[in-house]
Amino acid sequence: MFSGLQFSSLIRAGFGVCLELSTFLRSCVRSRSALLAENLFLRKQLAFYQEHQVRPRRLTDAARISLVLWSKFCDWRSALVIVKPETLIGWHRRLFKLFWKMKSRPGRPKLPSNIRQLIARMVEENPTWGQGRVADELALKLGILVSPRTVGTYWPNQPGSRGPSSQRWNSFVRNHTRSLLACDFLVVVTAGFRQLYVFVLMEIGTRRIVHCNVTAHPTAAWTLQQFREALPGEHGQRFVIHDRDSIFSASLDEELKSSFGLRVLRTPVRAPKANAYCERLIGTIRREFLDFVIPLGERHLHSLLKEWVAHYNQSRPHSSLGPGIPEPSNPAPLPSSCRHMLPEGSRVMARPVLGGLHHEYRLEKVAA
Repeated sequence: MFSGLQFSSLIRAGFGVCLELSTFLRSCVRSRSALLAENLFLRKQLAFYQEHQVRPRRLTDAARISLVLWSKFCDWRSALVIVKPETLIGWHRRLFKLFWKMKSRPGRPKLPSNIRQLIARMVEENPTWGQGRVADELALKLGILVSPRTVGTYWPNQPGSRGPSSQRWNSFVRNHTRSLLACDFLVVVTAGFRQLYVFVLMEIGTRRIVHCNVTAHPTAAWTLQQFREALPGEHGQRFVIHDRDSIFSASLDEELKSSFGLRVLRTPVRAPKANAYCERLIGTIRREFLDFVIPLGERHLHSLLKEWVAHYNQSRPHSSLGPGIPEPSNPAPLPSSCRHMLPEGSRVMARPVLGGLHHEYRLEKVAA
């Protein structure tokens, strides 16, 4: 309710008022003539300061509270000198507000700790539930009557938890990985400083590159042709994610919906994380391939990409798959009886990829 600075000033003001009250009690036992003489003596000194127009120092909180209290026992308007009557009335109002602020407890009391823990447990165990569902569950099955708004007040905010609103984007992608495609373009500069554009279409669930092609002049018609080459007549894909590049025109999106049955999900403006899987793939292409190769032209880049995509789909391990390989070309070998020894009668063979930039390793039986 109060900050540390406000609380310390309040303590000092209370201590000052107590001193003033002790002075008042000592004055009560004195004779009336002595009090009248002292009062006249103090007024004479105050009149001297008024005649010389000496500005008084700023009063402390304790002095203001004391003046407000003593004004209840005398005709304060005729005795007030150092401030205006409106100022004293303002002090009185502020003291009244402070009194009721200390006395009142705004808002409803908190729910018991066990109910708060129960709400957090329900949210953690049921990630698709919203505020209303949790409130209904508490009311109908446990007899605990709380409103959805109260449930939202105690909604957990730990990292990784889903908020009380609708399903988040990463949850949607995770729940539909097997039916999601993602596509994007990346720019490659050749040895002759010519810009080429690489179109990449990937399947998010398996991390497989479905299609990859190169062009010097990307258009919506050319992009639509890439979808025709990549997707067969019968496919299990339902969604495709792409950004708001002008190449992905409205006519292209309509054709994808009518001819391929794909629902287009356009990413928000300046939100590359909405297409994070494809962006990560493009980063992998640059780090593991394009950063070490300077293509001579369109045909050269196309042939290099064909070799690298085959390596990516059929041999490169992906940690997100367990680790695993999107399209393993050979069955996984049986585990050896000894973890750190090669199977008997086998040897390791290496095949270079992209002129030795990468290598693929496999076991081969040794001839008897």
